[in-house]
Amino acid sequence: MSNTINVTRSSLPDFEEFCGEIRDIWDSHWLTNMGEKHRRLEAELEKYLGVPYVALFTNGHLALEALIDAFSLQGEVITTPFTFASTTHAIVRRGCTPVFCDIDPESYTIDADRIEDLITERTSAILPVHVYGRLCDTEKIQAIAKKHGLKVIYDAAHAFGVFKNGVSSACFGDAAMFSFHATKVFNTIEGGAVCCPDKGLYDKMYMLKNFGIAGPEDVPFVGGNAKLNEFCAAMGLCNLRHLDGELEKRRLVHERYWERLSGVPGIRLAQPQAGVTPNYAYFPVVFDGYKDSRDQIFDRLAQNGIVARKYFYPLTNSFACYAGRPGFDPAQTPVARHIAGRVLTLPMYADLPQAEVDRICDLILD
Repeated sequence: MSNTINVTRSSLPDFEEFCGEIRDIWDSHWLTNMGEKHRRLEAELEKYLGVPYVALFTNGHLALEALIDAFSLQGEVITTPFTFASTTHAIVRRGCTPVFCDIDPESYTIDADRIEDLITERTSAILPVHVYGRLCDTEKIQAIAKKHGLKVIYDAAHAFGVFKNGVSSACFGDAAMFSFHATKVFNTIEGGAVCCPDKGLYDKMYMLKNFGIAGPEDVPFVGGNAKLNEFCAAMGLCNLRHLDGELEKRRLVHERYWERLSGVPGIRLAQPQAGVTPNYAYFPVVFDGYKDSRDQIFDRLAQNGIVARKYFYPLTNSFACYAGRPGFDPAQTPVARHIAGRVLTLPMYADLPQAEVDRICDLILD
C-alpha cells in the first residue's frame, strides 16, 4: 500500500550528497577492508560520542558477540528478557547462560535493585539494555559490578545520541554496543559499533572482525568477518552530518503524540528521565486498563494502513527456540511479562507529518 504508514522509516541524506560522498570510491576501487571512509567514520563517531575508541562492525549483533568473545566471558550473564532477540542470542551463541532479571516498571530497563540477588559464583558479566532510548541505572549497575568483579557490557542499540548529564551513552560500562541498522536514529544502512575506553580492546575488536588477523603472518585469535564496507561507512558519514536536524524533527513528532495521548486513563506513556537528553527513537504506549486492549488497538491501526509494533513481544525468555531450557520462564519476570503484553510502539520517524500523528491518535482515542 502506497499510503501505508510504517512504524519507522529510514533517514536518508540527499541523493546527490551520497553520490558525492561515494565518488572517490570509483577512483580508489577500495570497497571494504577498513578503507578511508571506514577510518573517517570511526574518527567522526569518536568525536560525536566523546569516547576514545569506536570499532565499526557490519552489524550490532556481531559487534555484541565479538565483545562477549573479547572479554572471554563464561558461565552466567545477567541480562533482561525485554529486548530484541539479538541480545539473548548473542549470549547463548557465545556459550554463556543468560540469567534473566526483571525490569523496572517505569523505565522498562533492567531493574538494578534485583541484579545482586541473581549473582552466583558462575556470574561473569552484566549485560543491561537501554530501551527505547531510555537509559539504565548506570551508577547502580557499575557499583554492583565493581563490588563483585563483573564486566558490564551495554546493549545500547536504542541509545545513539542519548546523553546523561552531558555524558554519552557510549561511555558507560566496560564497553557499549550500538546498532546502525536502517531503522535506527542513526544508520549506515546495516552496521554497528563497539565503543570502548582502551586501545587494547579496540585492537582486539579489530582482529575479531577480521578473521583474528593481527598482521600478514600473525593470527592470534579465532576471528570472523564483520567488517563494515565503504558504502555503508559513506552513508554513515552523510547521516551523521544531519543527525541534529533529524533529532529535532523527531522531537516535534514525540511532542505531538505526548500532547494528544498524555493524561488519558488507561494509557501510560514513558516519563522523561531526569538529566537525560533523549533521542526520540521510539514512542512506546502501554495500554493498561484502557477501554481497548493493546491487540485491539494494533488491529484497528493495521486496518487503517498504520503499522505499529508490539515491541518487545514476546519476551526472549519465552522464545520457542529456548523451550524447556532452565531459566527461560517469563513467569520469573512478571513485570516484563506484564509490559510486553500491553506495549505498542507507534510510528516514529523524522518526516512523519503531524496530520498523520493526529490520525493515529484519533484512531486510538476513538
